[in-house]
Amino acid sequence: MTEFLLYLKLGLTHVLDWQAYDHVLFLIVLVAAYNFSNWKRIIILVSLFTLGHTISLLLANFNVVSVSSKWIEFLIPVTILITAIYNLGTSGKNNRSEKVGLFYFITLFFGFIHGFGFATYFKMISGGNEILPLLEFALGVEIAQIIVVAAVLILNFLFQIIFRFSKRDWVLVISSIVIGVIIPMLQNTWPL
Repeated sequence: MTEFLLYLKLGLTHVLDWQAYDHVLFLIVLVAAYNFSNWKRIIILVSLFTLGHTISLLLANFNVVSVSSKWIEFLIPVTILITAIYNLGTSGKNNRSEKVGLFYFITLFFGFIHGFGFATYFKMISGGNEILPLLEFALGVEIAQIIVVAAVLILNFLFQIIFRFSKRDWVLVISSIVIGVIIPMLQNTWPL
């Protein structure tokens, strides 16, 4: 039980650590355009992201795939930037729901990239030879992501309903702020 709690807590802190806020930024732009009525789609997106994250950790943990950490550190903010730009391009348009399958696949792929960012550290602490700690960690990640998503949805509600921001304006503002935060990350992690 103690190991379960250790890996669960590690998953929680992996997402909720303010020094490693890239995960939170991705979740913010991922769900910025949604509200509570879209909860099923949001759960699918978040779970696909966790699945991708877990698969890449699994592949790295068992030495099936090895990726340069320089490139992963650069690609993580790229995934956030792409998602934010997608929000800017689709904000206020009704065709957003037509591309759900593609959006699901891209979210899974982005989770895959984010998972490689944590693979070396996870392998070091887990010993790299068991699946159970990886699943316990993934559960912690999923719980933490749901906490972040709930906070974003509450903010979406407050600003759109209480403060009367239009959904389009809200998504544009949030995505633009995240882009502003990501640009220095891209500059600092440029791999060449």
